[in-house]
Amino acid sequence: MNYRSRPRRTWTDPWWKDGMMTANDSDTDVRRELLEYLEYQRASVRSIVDGLSEDAWHTPVVASGWTVAGVVEHLGGAERHWFQEVVAGLQEDHPWDEGRPPYDPAMAFTCDRPLPEVLGYYRAQCDRSDQILAGVSLSDAPRGRHGDGEIPNVRVVVLHMIEETAAHSGHLEIARELLDGKTGLGLR
Repeated sequence: MNYRSRPRRTWTDPWWKDGMMTANDSDTDVRRELLEYLEYQRASVRSIVDGLSEDAWHTPVVASGWTVAGVVEHLGGAERHWFQEVVAGLQEDHPWDEGRPPYDPAMAFTCDRPLPEVLGYYRAQCDRSDQILAGVSLSDAPRGRHGDGEIPNVRVVVLHMIEETAAHSGHLEIARELLDGKTGLGLR
């Protein structure tokens, strides 16, 4: 069963009761499930923003001032940071960064680049993340660091990115409704 064929879940029908993950699952089963959940959240983000106009892409709808473009760019940056820099230990310059201010978590997520460029960046970072994940075990220690904290294993990074992507997917659903009234575009 993959993320596209999963039935919608409710609190009375949690994922651990449907036979998808059990205490007897192998590491391979757990890995497959976690990576499917990560891709499910990524696909949800793409589904929510699909068909959004260029003007709406750059329009803030909440008081903090973030935009859909900024959140999707942030998710691409999170994929890059957590998988390329933390998991793989890579510290490469990226053309995307040219002319961009350094990351500041206190600033609203905004981006003035066009929708196709930002979505392309996000997809490219997700693809690169998948390539990196294909070469590591969930129990491997990351080769890089995140600030001063020590990340015990790749599993923690994958779980964090599932949570990060799901949280911002919810933000994007709210923004989409405020921008053009469309609802139910996420995959949940």
